[in-house]
Amino acid sequence: MKNTIFTGAAIAIITPMNADGSINFDKLGELIDSQISSGTDAVVICGTTGECSTMSDEEHLDCIKYAVERVAGRVPVIAGTGSNDTAYAVKLSKEAQEAGADALLLVTPYYNKASQKGLILHFTAVADAVDIPIILYNIPGRTGVNMDISTLKTLSKHRNIAAVKEASGNISYVAKLIAECGDDLDVYSGNDDMIVPIMSLGGKGVISVLSHVIPAETHRMAQLCLDNNFAEAMKLQIQYLDLINDLFIEVNPIPVKEAMNMIGFAAGPCRLPLCELTDEHREVLRATLARHGLIK
Repeated sequence: MKNTIFTGAAIAIITPMNADGSINFDKLGELIDSQISSGTDAVVICGTTGECSTMSDEEHLDCIKYAVERVAGRVPVIAGTGSNDTAYAVKLSKEAQEAGADALLLVTPYYNKASQKGLILHFTAVADAVDIPIILYNIPGRTGVNMDISTLKTLSKHRNIAAVKEASGNISYVAKLIAECGDDLDVYSGNDDMIVPIMSLGGKGVISVLSHVIPAETHRMAQLCLDNNFAEAMKLQIQYLDLINDLFIEVNPIPVKEAMNMIGFAAGPCRLPLCELTDEHREVLRATLARHGLIK
């Protein structure tokens, strides 16, 4: 059995921006501290929600270094280092390890749509190059690539491949994955609307967007699952389902950044090609935040 990186709720943290689009490190630090004090169990830096696809190499590494320094060992720091270029993913992963990241998050290569054999070769190349655990990230809706269960089972035998962030939205797939891989591969929900279903099957937690606006409640939902109190966890899952849905009313992280700005945290804008919410969606999100008492 491999060591579990974290249990509970990790935040897939946004990257706050200044009005000119530069990274607001002061606000990033403030958000990290607030999340940890609210019970968040790990910090994922430079993931999809963190807009890593629009960062320069220097910015990407600066954010990882900053997160490691700010967290200062209080919770694990998981660095997003995935790429559709294997050589670049290896380079960035090694740099993240040197910067002090506790683990890595590697998305399936996008656009070039590798075969299952190519996925095995890609992830193995990265895993061979580092000495920290890796969370694979299966999100076919963004990448156009779905990892076969047999592929994940093969990769789970690697000493450094510890988990998968599962965001296919297919609960049957998750059940079969856990049945096949067992203790060789931890599973984290990549969708906030599936925290309880996935953890009821043996998942270890969630890598969450919802945690931005209700960190304590998201942590509690996951902890209730870990405590086998699924009846109470289910109540929270249903209670916040509308909020979860509206945080994805447009492509992530547009809505969650807007939500943070609405509740008084200066998250700033997204970088193009991501743009601000439509007026119609902004009012829907505003009403949902108000309904949950997050804004007046």
